[in-house]
Amino acid sequence: MVDFEFISPTKLFFGREKEKDIGLIIKSYGFKKVLFHYGSVSIKRSGLYDKIVKSLKDNSIEFVELNGVRVNPTHSLVRAGVFLARKEKVEMVLAVGGGSVIDSAKSIAAGFYYDGDPFDFNLHIAKPKKVLPVGVVLTIAAAGSELSASCVISNDETKIKSGFNDDLNRPLFAVCNPELTYTVSKYQTGCGIVDIISHSFERYFSPSPNKELADEFALGVIRHVVEVGKTAIEKPCDYQSRASLMLASSFSHNGITGLGKKVNMPVHKLAHGLSAFDHNIAHGAALSVLMPAWMSYVKDAEIDKFAAFGREVFKIHFVNKEESANMGIRELRNFFKEIGMPLTLTELGINKEDIPLLVSMITEKGTRVVGHSVRPLDAQDIEALLLSCL
Repeated sequence: MVDFEFISPTKLFFGREKEKDIGLIIKSYGFKKVLFHYGSVSIKRSGLYDKIVKSLKDNSIEFVELNGVRVNPTHSLVRAGVFLARKEKVEMVLAVGGGSVIDSAKSIAAGFYYDGDPFDFNLHIAKPKKVLPVGVVLTIAAAGSELSASCVISNDETKIKSGFNDDLNRPLFAVCNPELTYTVSKYQTGCGIVDIISHSFERYFSPSPNKELADEFALGVIRHVVEVGKTAIEKPCDYQSRASLMLASSFSHNGITGLGKKVNMPVHKLAHGLSAFDHNIAHGAALSVLMPAWMSYVKDAEIDKFAAFGREVFKIHFVNKEESANMGIRELRNFFKEIGMPLTLTELGINKEDIPLLVSMITEKGTRVVGHSVRPLDAQDIEALLLSCL
């Protein structure tokens, strides 16, 4: 186990109708003016927008709105948000939505006190020293950004999608009502399920010479999400399954499933390349294609770990470790298929002719290796892996 520091300062307000208290919660922190940040029409169609506005007004909280966040949030909207937040002298950013809205809010908050380009943080050429507080009303169980230190933004000019981690990114509070996810489509619910699994998946497969407690946390999250995921798809108004997914979303990506390990996320780096190539590709959809393919490509480098995954998540008990590993990969792929997720790049609209450009984007024209101590992936590896996904 490596030495580490861990903090999870976000206060979680979890349960039915908690969003109605948003104005009171903000008021309790002493804030009087906020940037109300959200996507587009969905929160208005669901009635959530009206609830938020009423609660803010009832508690004398001034607000200025910035909408238009899309899947794979953009740097251009972040810059507009920083300008608006400074102009209006807001005291915090209120993100109402899912991971894209929250990450956009985090980037605005980090850019507020920074003289340079907020994307500098994502390029790892600067670190934030002070940020605006961010509050969250969560509407989808997926990215886990409501408790995480990460912030992923797409630069719509350079076509680079990149994330950065900093504890200053962690929201001040998060309001989580599972009922708000009842209207999420089956496809988006499936994307969310894959995303939740992926965060603990990447931490579990980050190597360690010893059996770590964090691995037990990670496997427990994955196993539970597999158990409740199909219920949430089939019975969208089942509170227990929706609540389980929402809580798993938060704790799969707040760091606890990787404590004491040097975490690397190679599948996420590959998925970011797909989303940068086509911003319409949902992150969860990219991951459902890439996760089983990555497992198949690298499993021989640490067969014990992959065999244990099949055993602990899918109850596979073969004497032969390779058989257990292969069956675990097959079962994960089958689960993704059962919840309606794509398994091939072709389903995402990516063809063989697109592979060279994708490899170039992911490796920054061959200058970058997607590192992982199980097995680093160079341009040749990435090309072979992507071709296996067609």
